[in-house]
Amino acid sequence: MTSKDLNEAHDRQLGAFANVDKADSEDFISRLDQMQALDAFRAYKGTTFELLRLSPGSKVADIGCGTGASTLVLAGKLKNAQITAVDIFPEFLDVLARNAEAAGLADAIAIVNESMDSLTFADESLDLIWSEGAIYNIGFARGVEAWRRFLRPGGLLVVSEITWLRPDPPGVLRRHWESEYPEIGTAGEKISVLERAGYDLRGYFVLPSSCWIENYYEPIEARMVEFLRRHAGQQEARELADMERQEAKLYRQYHDFVSYGFYIARKQ
Repeated sequence: MTSKDLNEAHDRQLGAFANVDKADSEDFISRLDQMQALDAFRAYKGTTFELLRLSPGSKVADIGCGTGASTLVLAGKLKNAQITAVDIFPEFLDVLARNAEAAGLADAIAIVNESMDSLTFADESLDLIWSEGAIYNIGFARGVEAWRRFLRPGGLLVVSEITWLRPDPPGVLRRHWESEYPEIGTAGEKISVLERAGYDLRGYFVLPSSCWIENYYEPIEARMVEFLRRHAGQQEARELADMERQEAKLYRQYHDFVSYGFYIARKQ
């Protein structure tokens, strides 16, 4: 995948808002960041930190960090860790820098503007790679394989990935997600990818549907009327609104079939 391909994929991660209205692309990211503060998200992060058991001074990378909601949690929880936050969009890193300064965590975080498909970490230099809602930009299989070289032996990988909760999703849901992300699979399939790439699974969690319905889809839908008013007559805006509404409708109807899985793996 070229840098151009990655930029286009990252725009899709922003709900394609970046192609229509920069303010809405930033709102999209802010919604995801707000979700990180929910009790359910804090709970799985707490469980994850218990499994990690990193030593003081550990080297950590948050890849595809966005505006850094998880980066700040990592810096607050992993005392004396050396954390590097990586994202391709400098405007999001600017937000992270301001928030880190306000939280008194600026000295704990190095901010790097580069693409996740051309990372410059030294081989076997990291104790932990963390990546939430981002690895799909280069594909799960490619990402876990490419990033493995940066982990020391026994180093840990923590990633979230869209995952089938059941192997028999309805046809309309399967067609939607296979069009959006052909690499979608069950947890068993994702775990097999990790094992083939040279990892041992340490933990797996599923994010609850309430996180997405109440704290992502509903706020996005509430903004659509104003979004369409600002872009009246623009076909791309109308298509984007229709896409978001269709995805929300599918998720409400079929949330028992799909969600984000949270995978914790150890480099063999």
